[in-house]
Amino acid sequence: MIRLAGSGTFAALGTPNYRRYFTGQAISLMGTWMQTVGQAWLVLQMTGSGTALGLIMAAQFLPVLALAPYGGVLVDRADKRKLLIGTQTALGLLALALGLLTAGGLVELWMVVILAVLLGVVNAVDTPGRQAFALEMVGREQIRNAVTLNSLLVNGARAAGPAVAGILIATVGLGACFLVNAVTYVAVLAALGGMDRGALLPSTPALRARGQVREGLRYVRNTGGLLVPLLMVGLIGTLAFEFSVVLPVLAQRTFDGGAGTYALLTSAIGAGAIVGGLVTAGRRGTGVRALTRAALAFAVALGMAAAAPTLPIAVAALMVVGAASITFLATGNSTIQLTAEPAYRGRVMALWAVAFLGSTPIGAPIVGMVADALTPRSGLALGAIACLAAAGIGAVALAKGVRADGDPPATRGETVPAGSAPA
Repeated sequence: MIRLAGSGTFAALGTPNYRRYFTGQAISLMGTWMQTVGQAWLVLQMTGSGTALGLIMAAQFLPVLALAPYGGVLVDRADKRKLLIGTQTALGLLALALGLLTAGGLVELWMVVILAVLLGVVNAVDTPGRQAFALEMVGREQIRNAVTLNSLLVNGARAAGPAVAGILIATVGLGACFLVNAVTYVAVLAALGGMDRGALLPSTPALRARGQVREGLRYVRNTGGLLVPLLMVGLIGTLAFEFSVVLPVLAQRTFDGGAGTYALLTSAIGAGAIVGGLVTAGRRGTGVRALTRAALAFAVALGMAAAAPTLPIAVAALMVVGAASITFLATGNSTIQLTAEPAYRGRVMALWAVAFLGSTPIGAPIVGMVADALTPRSGLALGAIACLAAAGIGAVALAKGVRADGDPPATRGETVPAGSAPA
């Protein structure tokens, strides 16, 4: 049974600041998914190539791979709320620029590349900032629930956003996807601006010092409870989460469909993730053992989707993929957040961004080329193999004695919410 805010599935929504943030993100993320679908379809229309689509995705996420560790240092030093106001404003302006160019019939491929790179530069700071800010809103006791609700929100938007995008593309054109996304950033900016700052639980900002990126890398390398999950997320993020590359080609070539078919496939993942997220949000399991099980389930789901012979079966299989993916992401994210010490959290979550998003410049072209050279189904199968390999990494780590559970270590310098015991 789903319980109301304050306990169980929606516990984190009992925190007013998080509730404001959740509402703003609900609006903004729908626009983000509209832009994701619109950009993919725009590139596919321009080039007709899965490889080109993969290269555009690589251009968008290459800055995350290169700059996120430095973005993490900035997050550790800064007021995270103010930092996010800046990054969200920049993202809104980039969406506006792409929308005006597309609606005006002026857009060319090189423009899409430049805007994709700029989007990646901003996300190199915004992504670790958002991840680290979650704990400051809700505290340690509710961080796993908040992480799962965030994932639920992303995938709810994944279900609704592409459907709206498909309608807009068919009726008023691609430019509307980007223009509407630009407007939705107003909601999250209003939420950040209206927060009760006294109710936040900020960690002590890191002082400026030389070598802080290297210091963060050494910290992760020497902490098995961080290194193993990050390796697993990196492998799966590289080859299994390239849906923006595989699904447009799958819709067009395997099922002879158009933008509506692509939107349907993307929405299926989001719908499955909603169901999976509602189940996962009420659970507390974290750690390498739980993450290994989630990777195995993800592998099975992707294998089912790759083998689906018809469009209806593919939609059903992708719903299972969505449920498995949100379980893996929520388990990995909360494990890392709870294990990381407060002084390093921005840098650790920056490495999460590198593993999950920054790996796209490597994985997207590979998956795109596999889909072109073989079949789109092969791109999904490659993701299933990556999930199996990640589960193998987890199994080996457990056999070597890496801590299996998700109980966080004793922390230093972190505020604990009133009425809560340290986790």
